[in-house]
Amino acid sequence: MSSTLIKNGYQSTIEVEHFQFEDDFMEDNVRCIPMVARFKLDAAGIKLKLAEWSRFSVEERNQLSVMPCSDEREIIKYGNYLTRLIRLRCCNEPTFFMVDKEAAWANLAKVDASLQAKAMEYNWHVSLSQWRSLTNLQRFALLKLYRPGHENRNFPKAMKEFNLV
Repeated sequence: MSSTLIKNGYQSTIEVEHFQFEDDFMEDNVRCIPMVARFKLDAAGIKLKLAEWSRFSVEERNQLSVMPCSDEREIIKYGNYLTRLIRLRCCNEPTFFMVDKEAAWANLAKVDASLQAKAMEYNWHVSLSQWRSLTNLQRFALLKLYRPGHENRNFPKAMKEFNLV
């Protein structure tokens, strides 16, 4: 998926990594926070509300999706950029939280029990070898998609997209 941007009078394209189950809102000016951005928000320890996300320009939303955010330096840079955006566009302070240093998506020794319980609702089971074959982002997405307060309709779509069923 690519989004066409106009910057300084020139057209540019930014490729935003996303899953097929996210297609419907990626094409509509990235109206929801894509999993790749949510993954980075969690790494930076910043909770971003959808109302805040919607105040950012499409270019800023894309930038939050493509900015590197894997090592300590990149995470700090990402967090600083996001903090500035929230202050500028939303006129408030960001909501910080403690980063889970032992996140379930990073555990390759076992499949999260709550995820297994959700899969069982569909008579599915995620084996340890399947879990290990997923990318960090895929494991993160599955864990986010079944949580209370999240629209669970994409959980079965993700399970199928990730070839788990």
